[in-house]
Amino acid sequence: MSEKNKGIFYIILAALCFSLMSLFVRLSGDIPAIQKSLFRNLVALIFAAVILRKEKIPFRAGKGNTKYLILRSFFGTLGIFCNFYAIDHLALSDANMLNKLSPFFAIILSYFLLKEKAAFYQVICVITAFIGTLFILRPGFDSMITFPALIGLLGGLGAGTAYTMVRVLSGRGVKGPFIVFFFSAFSCCAALPFCILNYTPMEPWQLGFLLLAGLAASGGQFSITAAYSHAPAKEISVYDYTQIIFSSLWGILFLGEFPDWISITGYVIIFGASLAMFLKKQREA
Repeated sequence: MSEKNKGIFYIILAALCFSLMSLFVRLSGDIPAIQKSLFRNLVALIFAAVILRKEKIPFRAGKGNTKYLILRSFFGTLGIFCNFYAIDHLALSDANMLNKLSPFFAIILSYFLLKEKAAFYQVICVITAFIGTLFILRPGFDSMITFPALIGLLGGLGAGTAYTMVRVLSGRGVKGPFIVFFFSAFSCCAALPFCILNYTPMEPWQLGFLLLAGLAASGGQFSITAAYSHAPAKEISVYDYTQIIFSSLWGILFLGEFPDWISITGYVIIFGASLAMFLKKQREA
């Protein structure tokens, strides 16, 4: 499997995991978003620590990498806090759509920071995929002007910046598990003071859903780190939109949300853009 195809596989796997995380976060009930994020990152921290020890990867950043790790962790933490807030206050499809703006930010930042130029057809495919998300968002399009929607948009910016830093760190030889470990530890430290001062008691079923969200997020975090380690954002970011497809499926199965024909049109547009980009790259190869 080529490096690009590995990146595609991992980013679709990450989309599946993050869609499950969103579902479990919603099902966990009325708990502060920062408290939810603490459990999400705590599980990822444990997994990352175990993998680091098992693979005997040193617990150190390497010369000149600390600043990029801090930037990745800061913007990633911002993205999580904002995304969890949006999930709690918007329709699930709206929150995921806003978070899926992160590839746009990743491509823009990759151009300025990594000098990775996107081909014209790649730009067209990403724009087409974005149009597809607007079809899916249509039932709640007016909610984009609300405060929760603006927070969700800020989360997309944070995630896109974080993924760009992952690309920078991978190019500098930093291992994926250490990136996840550093980010998870940073996020836990950021959330812990709030949770100590404003802890909300939880029922056992709520704790169970949050632990499931943490497991799903761990899978997504390792997968997204692997994806951007294998390929640049301009080649694989469009496949991240499959998370909207997965989220819509979970909405049908567990939340009673049935998409209409306009939403289905959006799904077709997204898959069409993804397929067009894939076939074009295969033809060039």
